[in-house]
Amino acid sequence: MNPQVLTLPGWQGSGAEHWQSRWEALYGFQRVEQHDWMRPLRGDWTARLEEVILGCDQPVVLVAHSLGCILAAWWAAHSRHASRVTGALLVAPPDIEREDLRQVLPGWSPVERRPLPFKSILVASSDDPYCGLGQAERLALDWGSALHVLGARGHINAESGVGDWEEGVGLIRTLGI
Repeated sequence: MNPQVLTLPGWQGSGAEHWQSRWEALYGFQRVEQHDWMRPLRGDWTARLEEVILGCDQPVVLVAHSLGCILAAWWAAHSRHASRVTGALLVAPPDIEREDLRQVLPGWSPVERRPLPFKSILVASSDDPYCGLGQAERLALDWGSALHVLGARGHINAESGVGDWEEGVGLIRTLGI
């Protein structure tokens, strides 16, 4: 049985040119829609992710970007249903404990640092303005994720010039789809 791929955008969602949106159109991946993309509340976002996963009738692969990565780690540590997830691609997690980000996105720290109970790959950029490479390496280590450094691609979003980001699709395949 093929897994259901769920995309978890970050703060403000993912626009039409973002690789997550493009993957949804190309491959039929399902976005976990949040009630408020502009003022994200960790509890609300976690409850919504739980609701969507409980509605899936097959195993799940998470494809998270930015704050979606922080959500995935938090959800996995607190849900009784984490065994439904077979893997996660975690792209450009922010350093949400950094003072400037903590003020913009209150309520999201501390970051859950327990190892994820499923296979995961953390993709980082060497020049992400929201998370230094050293912090991304620490998150990968804490979460038990394989680290894949993409090079200088900023926040690995629509402005990063990755387009349909076929390399990322290849990384998902290593997680079991």
